Amino acid sequence: MPATRRGAAAERRYPERPEGALVWTHAAEPEQVHALIQLAVRAEVHHPGLHVLLTVTDDRACPDKIPEHVMVETVPDESSSLCRAFLGHWKPDICVWHTGHLRPTLLSAARNEGLPMILVGAEETGFEEVRIPWRRRSDRVALNGFATIYANDADATRRLVRLGAEPERIEETGPLQEGGAALACDEEARVALSERLATRPVWLAAMVQPDEFRLVIEAHRQAIRVAHRLMLIVVPREPSDGERLVEMVAGAGLRLERWSDGGFPEETTQVLVADTYGEMGLWYRLAPVTFMGSSLTAGHGGRDPYEPAALGSAILYGPNVNRFIRAYSRFARAGAARMVKDAGSLSNAVLRLNAPDQSATMAQAAWEVATDGAEVTDRVLNTIEEILDARPIRDAGA
Repeated sequence: MPATRRGAAAERRYPERPEGALVWTHAAEPEQVHALIQLAVRAEVHHPGLHVLLTVTDDRACPDKIPEHVMVETVPDESSSLCRAFLGHWKPDICVWHTGHLRPTLLSAARNEGLPMILVGAEETGFEEVRIPWRRRSDRVALNGFATIYANDADATRRLVRLGAEPERIEETGPLQEGGAALACDEEARVALSERLATRPVWLAAMVQPDEFRLVIEAHRQAIRVAHRLMLIVVPREPSDGERLVEMVAGAGLRLERWSDGGFPEETTQVLVADTYGEMGLWYRLAPVTFMGSSLTAGHGGRDPYEPAALGSAILYGPNVNRFIRAYSRFARAGAARMVKDAGSLSNAVLRLNAPDQSATMAQAAWEVATDGAEVTDRVLNTIEEILDARPIRDAGA
């Protein structure tokens, strides 16, 4: 079923509920959308035919590409009638709530319907210690509607206990894995390109917007004055922009090959324009250093840093990554990513990471961040599977 995105309204008209098992996940913060989509992807592998409803507070936080079995809706307002209508339409078989920021009316309605619920990635910042008695009671009731609570750390556990959560329901596990599985690639093409480029340093500029073309090209021009054999692989955000990119590269006096035309890099090739769909797994594997585009100029929001990290590529990025700010901050703290601001700083960063030991250290740190939380995700998947196996599935007509 295709993914849907719908805004809040006084009277909601939801798309048809699919037949079979339905897991409802909720991202209380935009940064957690990717972790829940990753959970949804892995859950469907474990349980073929499963559908996932992902509720968010703002659907602008969703990535461009959403798996076919995932539906996205904004969470209903805290109105008893709207919450009952939401649950009555979707008839979920389990609820997985991320972070905190509880919605007592919705969660109480779910509890009254006997819906199994688990809280994952519970953070201290997701729970206010309010002094208003009725709010404290409603938060306590909502908290104890969760059969299991997976807390990120001891601070979160202490906050939850003070708010009235039963300690025996809490497990300190750390956060869910946010990154997805490593992207696949054409192994024959990878081997051929690896052999051709074996003695050449390579860097990748991925998902580059047209208003960034000039900056990336200039950064490469500056870099090859020092590292003469350095080659750039540049992937435009839209393959349809490939012609414009080719013209700008040629206009800058750089020798290029165009992948969509069957071009293959030669010893003298300075730029490979990779203007095709579905081959990012190939380019990330070839390049020890990746600049994630859609980030140097404003208005694009950045691209997912977990993609290159999962394939062992060090990460460079611009200052405009508001869609992924939490993820980039996490990589930067781990020494796995560095920010650049213009062509000059991008060129300097590429040259610094041209030293194999520098890029390898960053790439290892990036991989560790990308794979962190995999065990927690496995535990949550096991819990979901146990609940689905023990619970009669509520079909659309049930």
